[in-house]
Amino acid sequence: MDDRPFTTLGRQIRVVGTGTWQLGVDQGEVGLDEAAGTLSCACQTGVNLVETADVYGDGRSERFVGRFLAEHPGAGLAVVTKTGRRLPPTPESYSRDNLLSWNDRSRENLGVETIDLAQMHSPPSKVIEAPRVWEVLDNMVDEGRIRAYGVSAETCEQALQAIGHPGCASVEIIINVFRHKPLEEVVPAARETGTAVLVRVPLPEGLLSHNRRRSTDGTPPRFDPAAAVDAGRIFTVVPEDVGAQAAREFAGLCRELVPEHVHPVQVALRWVLDQEGITCILPEARSPHQARFNARAAALPPLSRDMHAAVTDLYDRLIRMHVHNHW
Repeated sequence: MDDRPFTTLGRQIRVVGTGTWQLGVDQGEVGLDEAAGTLSCACQTGVNLVETADVYGDGRSERFVGRFLAEHPGAGLAVVTKTGRRLPPTPESYSRDNLLSWNDRSRENLGVETIDLAQMHSPPSKVIEAPRVWEVLDNMVDEGRIRAYGVSAETCEQALQAIGHPGCASVEIIINVFRHKPLEEVVPAARETGTAVLVRVPLPEGLLSHNRRRSTDGTPPRFDPAAAVDAGRIFTVVPEDVGAQAAREFAGLCRELVPEHVHPVQVALRWVLDQEGITCILPEARSPHQARFNARAAALPPLSRDMHAAVTDLYDRLIRMHVHNHW
């Protein structure tokens, strides 16, 4: 698996990391041993960055990661957590006392003195604009609570605001075959400043695997503070029939323009990895099988120019009108 530099952390990061939303929010569907096995398998494939958040299962995911770190002290993992959603996302919530309290709780959950990267968890724009918040984060670095900080952004505008702050080490944002907008300004801006770009939801929310997070009546999933932090999921703005058509056409492009026996999901992950300026993608893995499946996408050769052109055409014809003006 290729490495890419994470400048502020002073180390190389493998291009595929792993997110842990699913290990905490499922409320018991993923047991401790299964979670440990999934993280262990991810490390065996070369993953060296794990991403979590203090609200995933009310800290359950962080504790999974902490247990794994304690049992595998030589794993060499860079640990990323997100903070700021334990209270309603208002500027007042991001006080110094709250930020320090949340950090204390995350460090305890993770069993570490210093968290490698702490990201504000989809904060309001007014928080990103507030100098006092950045000052607290700078102080947290000085005090050894965190090595670096960044922003998990809902919108491109927020990501650009964050990149403009000299202390911001990373931005995390959604990019996938059906979400192209960050490639226009956010990723080039991050390349210019040396800001790491972490990609969450590198797959378009189940459209390619027919596993959307919907209830049985077709509505979005029940509200959960960890699951509802994005400004909107793609299926909230793309009509069902259009999403299905886009998925069918993408699968057809894979059969036509990609070597045989490569799954469309892996092609979609490879498409993100081909974008210049991406540091690491964060696909979910509920099992060792999924961890290996995700990692194999990094072993694929870069997609052809024809495939990239075809994906752009597909996005422009079917998806752009529904999503490009959002987020």
